[in-house]
Amino acid sequence: MRPHELPLIAHDPSVFEVFYREHVEAVQGFVARRVGDPHLAADLTADVFLAAIDAAPSYRPSAGAPAAWLFGVARNVVHAEWRRAGRERRANARVQGRRLLEDDDLARMQARIDAAARSRDLYAALNALSEGERAVFELTALDDLSPREAAAALGINPVTARVRLHRARAALRRHLVDDGVLATNPSLEA
Repeated sequence: MRPHELPLIAHDPSVFEVFYREHVEAVQGFVARRVGDPHLAADLTADVFLAAIDAAPSYRPSAGAPAAWLFGVARNVVHAEWRRAGRERRANARVQGRRLLEDDDLARMQARIDAAARSRDLYAALNALSEGERAVFELTALDDLSPREAAAALGINPVTARVRLHRARAALRRHLVDDGVLATNPSLEA
């Protein structure tokens, strides 16, 4: 999909289908690295695309690539869920997710979550970073965006993104070494 076509996902189901198929795996991976419940992960993945449909008319190609824009939407959706993680919302999400998932869907989502277990160890270490540093690190190191694309997704200057990324990497390395996580999970050092 070309960037100038992205606003069409709000009104054209065929354009949305192309967009969805192109990005669903990346969004599922983004969510699975941040959520431990397969039902909630499935709900949040759907919420990301619903939010993208709502926000599509305001997309500007000059702000960054569609993938970077979508990761910004996904990040906002996940953070909104964390902020409103009240008892009623969690209970409703679990009930709705179970009705929407078949056994094979649940097994695939559980496999994705299990595969992302090391990423969750890394996220435990990320809690020591500032919000800005963590956001840039997540988008570049875990979601394969360039620092420039991460800057576009976060609405910050690319130089600021590179500085935050450098600080995040240094702090994260210190934290992982001090806690012995790198000693028990050498693959995280990469």
